[in-house]
Amino acid sequence: MDTNNKPSWRKISSVTQASLRRGARRFLYAGLLIASLVPRGSAQSSNPEKPKPENVFLSLVGTSAMGDDKARVAIVEFGDYQCPYCSQYANQVLPQIIQDYVKTGKVRYFFKDVPIEAIHPQAFKAAEAAQCAGEQSKYWEMHDRLFKDQQALAVHGLPAHALALALDVPKFQQCLDNGRHAAQIRKNIQDAIKYGVRGTPTFFVGMLDTHESGKKAVSVLTGAQSFIAFQQALDPMLAPTQKQKDKANAANADLSQAP
Repeated sequence: MDTNNKPSWRKISSVTQASLRRGARRFLYAGLLIASLVPRGSAQSSNPEKPKPENVFLSLVGTSAMGDDKARVAIVEFGDYQCPYCSQYANQVLPQIIQDYVKTGKVRYFFKDVPIEAIHPQAFKAAEAAQCAGEQSKYWEMHDRLFKDQQALAVHGLPAHALALALDVPKFQQCLDNGRHAAQIRKNIQDAIKYGVRGTPTFFVGMLDTHESGKKAVSVLTGAQSFIAFQQALDPMLAPTQKQKDKANAANADLSQAP
């Protein structure tokens, strides 16, 4: 992705008050994750706890997003800017998801920061840097830059990323120094624990529910998954329901009978 451009289809920044007024959208999921809160590939139990399906609403308030806010399907990623598998996914798979699903208005994409500070000491400030860039409408551009060069995440080097994105650097630095997004990031970590996230990257794929009602099929993907894995999760959700098919057939029948 070109981090220096601002495609019109990318509706960037945190969920706005306007979108919240349209229905306090929340994400409906069924399922529990089975990865551990360490990067995929690290030591894990040989007998992981089996998932116990349950219905949960995952709040998206304050979560950075891109795509059409009218999309009925969404992906929520829990990621860490120092996680190598997150970087692999961000650079190799996410661009195709954006091209085929987000840019076309089919899917809305959300990113929740889950910096694992015990093993990724630079990830928390990197997450703050992305949020600070978001204040200047460059959240996803910063997201892309950080994942493209994980060797340049030291806190003293973050203003250089801001400069490269033509941000107001003093304003960016003040945001970073004040740590005003730290509380939201801590909340994301707590959300991750609450919803069973035990590894990064982890993805919840499901239906956006504007009325906080209805239960939809959901997929949970962990690790640096292939584009095909996302296709297999997304396409059934995007397929017309039987009710929609019946409505379309009835409309076509009415048209065929019109004089």
